[in-house]
Amino acid sequence: MLPQASTLAQDFDQLFSFIFWTSFVSFVGIVLATLIFILKYHRSKRDPFKTPFIHGHTVMETTVSVVLFIWVMVIFAWGWIDYKKILAVPSDALEINVIGKQWLWEFEYDNGRKTVNELVVPKGKPINLLMSSQDVIHSFFIPNFRLKNDVLPGRYTQLWFNATQLGEHQVMCAEFCGTAHSQMLAKVKVVEEKEYETWQQAWETQKPGVAKEGEKIATVSPVEKGKELFTSKGCVACHSVTGQKLIGPHLNGIFGQEVTFTDGSKLKRDENYLRESLMEPSLKLVQGFNPLMPTFQGTLTDEEVNAVIAYIKSLKE
Repeated sequence: MLPQASTLAQDFDQLFSFIFWTSFVSFVGIVLATLIFILKYHRSKRDPFKTPFIHGHTVMETTVSVVLFIWVMVIFAWGWIDYKKILAVPSDALEINVIGKQWLWEFEYDNGRKTVNELVVPKGKPINLLMSSQDVIHSFFIPNFRLKNDVLPGRYTQLWFNATQLGEHQVMCAEFCGTAHSQMLAKVKVVEEKEYETWQQAWETQKPGVAKEGEKIATVSPVEKGKELFTSKGCVACHSVTGQKLIGPHLNGIFGQEVTFTDGSKLKRDENYLRESLMEPSLKLVQGFNPLMPTFQGTLTDEEVNAVIAYIKSLKE
């Protein structure tokens, strides 16, 4: 067995073991029953020209059906409980942006630090990966953590974990994405929290433009970069960050809140909604506002979109 290197790994392994061993026992039972019936009721032991009439056994048939139904429902309920754990991202999780590209993984931390094919995280701290693809569908898979999720172009997916074992853990792309798919590898390096803080502080004291191998140096955090883009792209002309109503809705404190559209439908403002609002602003119109916002499709890179969203998420009421 692979190491159980995350808080969720043991839960998933228990469900896997339950399915495997119950399936194995069922398989052995069916094979043995088949052999017994072959030996006991072989046609050579009876009149070869007369097929015996077989009566049904209602109690046995009903019992088998009920037992199989209960077995399947237990697996379903168990899987649903574990699946909800994947969806329930802890509120204190450290958020890291992940961009999948043919054929590498790029990671961006909240202080602006970027790494390529190496994700450094502290042990015992919940980590939430906000993932998107720059080109085609990828899939971020960490076998030692028993976690995997697709990484899609044009939208965000999330994957969270809490690492429990120090050291390096392999990351693979589990969705065929081109000729170098098998080489799209990365490492999750789990370190003690103090070592992680030292690692970040050492980078923050470096001079801009000085980079170690496998890293890209950014001089500002995603929030700061997003604020700069918010101004330079003219967003401030239509959207207030202080609660004032302008041509467009104000943006302070909107993340995670419900919004009502002109057709009466409602939706929670999450990262995918914010991204869609930038790329296709007329697709969902906020109640009380006109379709005047231009699209930023083709004018913002994935990194810039991440930065703008990070800035909007940082705005508080």
